Amino acid sequence: MKYSTKYSDAIHILAYIHLFKGSDLSSDRIAQSVETNPAYVRRIMSDLRVSGLLASQRGKPNPTLTREPKDISLLDIYASVEKEHQLLHVDKKTNPNCMIGGNIQNVLETTYASLQQKIEAEMAAISLQSIIEGIQQSANNESE
Repeated sequence: MKYSTKYSDAIHILAYIHLFKGSDLSSDRIAQSVETNPAYVRRIMSDLRVSGLLASQRGKPNPTLTREPKDISLLDIYASVEKEHQLLHVDKKTNPNCMIGGNIQNVLETTYASLQQKIEAEMAAISLQSIIEGIQQSANNESE
């Protein structure tokens, strides 16, 4: 099963821009940190710009966060880059003639909707600042 890393990459990009402001913030440089290609970084940055989390000018490698990291929630970032906002997905191709296959979809959709609400509430409570602080603490622990 293929899964998307756009969300974690978007958090990575925003943290990089904040922590390395004033340095080379080109998509090439950021892509080196994410270990991906610059076009992918530009696509994510475009989504972050459209949602109002990032400001940048074409041709100038100086993107900036539009709000302080403490004012950007993980839910803000998730909503910016993941167009399909559901975290969990029900398999729609089950046997309707089977007791389980014919009934599991409705049960799981209700369960998944409840989980989605709880996860989004948690994501809204966690700021980009807390992620940045975790990165800095982890880096400091490694250097000791």
